[in-house]
Amino acid sequence: MTTDELVRPVEILLIEDNAGDVELTREALADSTVVSRMSVARDGESALAFLRREGPYAESPRPDLILLDLNLPGLDGRAVLAAIKSDPRLRAIPVIVLSSSQAEEDVTRAYQLLANCYVTKPVGYGRFSEIIRAIEQFWFNVVRLPHHA
Repeated sequence: MTTDELVRPVEILLIEDNAGDVELTREALADSTVVSRMSVARDGESALAFLRREGPYAESPRPDLILLDLNLPGLDGRAVLAAIKSDPRLRAIPVIVLSSSQAEEDVTRAYQLLANCYVTKPVGYGRFSEIIRAIEQFWFNVVRLPHHA
């Protein structure tokens, strides 16, 4: 690991339309020991423009990790996941589906679309914060992610 990688905050893209869930995620990340920076896309179209660095997102950071809600206005999370995993420039970015849905068909479909994991959003800040910290610990302290520019 280079010195730049040691001091660079991890980049997280949260694709979420619910303002309350955005704030809960922001608070949970602030409480973490992992130094991170979170960007937010509130719909599928904005998320893909951010990832592709199009228009107003030309200078957006490439995320190290994507947290994706399935139920988004317009282009839903399933379509966003399919687009990410079919794009050779984006497919290596881990995508964690973070959804309130417990439906088996949503879980199965997310994995068919190559989600790296599926997490059901817990109720309550305490448990939600634990889940976010566990995600961070696993993806940034346990596994090795590919380097990107």
